[in-house]
Amino acid sequence: MNSYARPAPSHASYIVTDIEADGPDPGANSMISLASVARGEDGEDQGEFTVNFELLDGASSDPGTMAWWSGHSHEWQQAREAPVAPALALRAWADWALSRPGVPVFVSHPISFDGAWLDYYLQRFLGRRLFIRPRDPGLFHGTGVDIPSMVMAATGWSYLDCKREKYPPEWFGGHHHTHHALQDTLGYAHLFGMLRRGEIGAGVEPVAGVAAG
Repeated sequence: MNSYARPAPSHASYIVTDIEADGPDPGANSMISLASVARGEDGEDQGEFTVNFELLDGASSDPGTMAWWSGHSHEWQQAREAPVAPALALRAWADWALSRPGVPVFVSHPISFDGAWLDYYLQRFLGRRLFIRPRDPGLFHGTGVDIPSMVMAATGWSYLDCKREKYPPEWFGGHHHTHHALQDTLGYAHLFGMLRRGEIGAGVEPVAGVAAG
């Protein structure tokens, strides 16, 4: 396994990440799929990673979440193909992220969801934390990047409007949000790149017909 020592912090590799799960609560429920794409400071493609997870021992699927998944049966089947034991999957993902050319920075939409799942899994299976803590540098630099917060800053929208359903479709670069982890991650990476390049700003309005909150 690669060392967790970091390169000198001269430039970042942004690890845009999306996870799928069979319930809302890490540990009680299981993460079923993870995808990340890495982007450099100038938006250059630094690779992709995707893996499906075996279910956690002692966990159970949330009935409400599984009722929701019943409307996405194709994506559920994709997420259950060739699952990998969680410890092996996390180790492979960590090695991949740390092998990118820059200092790894975690990016997600929203960070409160994807970050919570990965922090739990990293603690349980690798004995690491996702972000910096006292006496622990964390796997990733800093405290991560929350894409909805970037949208709020760029557009001036209320944070209540900074949700995927209210974004113009072109922000996702043709990657439809299907709840297939890699497809969704590519869409978020496109949005992140637009925000980084200043291509989204004040004047654009949230898509109408979707309630805030």
